[in-house]
Amino acid sequence: MDFAFDARTQELRTTLMAFMDGHVHPAEAVAEEQRALLASPWDTPRVVEDLKAEARRQGLWNLFLPDAEYGAGLTNLQYAPLAEITGRSPHLAPTALNCAAPDTGNMEVLTQFGSDEQKKRWLEPLLAGEIRSAFAMTEPEVASSDATNIETRIERDGDDYVITGRKWYISGAMNPDCAIFIVMGKTDPAGADVRRQQSMVLVPRDTPGVEIRRAMRVYGYEDHYHGGHAEVVFHGARVPASNLIGEEGGGFAIAQARLGPGRIHHCMRLIGMAERAIELMCRRAVSRTAFGRPIAQQGVVQEWIADSRVAVEQLRLLVLKTAWLMDTVGNRGAHTEIQAIKIATPRTVVDIIDRAVQLHGAGGVSQDFPLAELWAAARTLRLADGPDEVHQRSLARRELKKYL
Repeated sequence: MDFAFDARTQELRTTLMAFMDGHVHPAEAVAEEQRALLASPWDTPRVVEDLKAEARRQGLWNLFLPDAEYGAGLTNLQYAPLAEITGRSPHLAPTALNCAAPDTGNMEVLTQFGSDEQKKRWLEPLLAGEIRSAFAMTEPEVASSDATNIETRIERDGDDYVITGRKWYISGAMNPDCAIFIVMGKTDPAGADVRRQQSMVLVPRDTPGVEIRRAMRVYGYEDHYHGGHAEVVFHGARVPASNLIGEEGGGFAIAQARLGPGRIHHCMRLIGMAERAIELMCRRAVSRTAFGRPIAQQGVVQEWIADSRVAVEQLRLLVLKTAWLMDTVGNRGAHTEIQAIKIATPRTVVDIIDRAVQLHGAGGVSQDFPLAELWAAARTLRLADGPDEVHQRSLARRELKKYL
């Protein structure tokens, strides 16, 4: 396994790092100032649109899509170090590059399973960054970590499907630019195969019967840059049967195909978040004095920094190995490694950011530093795309199977 950057990756890394230093990081404070003046906190600050235009001008656009017909045509191994860089500013950079969830997963679904009509109407404007989207799967009344529990109904009625159900933590749904939902529900709730009961259907936001009920908070944050996480109720929302993605009963398989790349993208960005936390930790340590000597000379602080560096290097190697396997043997062949990084990366990065918070004292939990929001985002990813315990259960069963 050769993890040296090839020429294209190195060129893109150089361009992206300059873009981050020259445009993204300076825009963080500007975006906060502009958001305070917006009519709605869910509107997009002007500086974000400026970043998107500049990223597109520099060729830093749709880097996540391996299909050259739609995106940059990068392999997972090529994209990994780029996603890591964007993780240093997770609220702005992924959006600026049109590489932000949940749009990335939704675009991947449409490229793989969408009809020509669906691609024309929804994929093309998503690729152009003209609209945003949401993925409606999680429900408040059931343990949604088991997708077979989903209760939302998608019922055929003539030439239409009628959707009835309640979803929550639907990322991006509060953003007024969110024009389309991919909704997962059951078309055959009594089917013998529990993994063939579900389907996915496209539901435009302005469909009668779609109610955006409220924004859900995440550790007290509303996550405006992500487009919020909404509770959405479908009151018999009716859409044409042609809005079905793939075939009836294919929803579970589509969800698995969607989540594979999404999980590794999150882990790539998490490493960037950890790198920023280490940088902030080091800058704080050399700039403050306590009990007669610089904090950087305190033994416990040196231990935190050393342990954090070791942990990040370990994680990066595991993520790169996973990306390489996805490229060479496919997502199924990389199943164990995808689960391993999903377990290890958020948990470890939470610990690193927590050390940085501790080192900053009161500043660490304040709005004057990004650490509190980074911690909340990293901790949330121990739940998103399947909680740790689901992946641990599956990975352990695969491991035990060798001995049965």
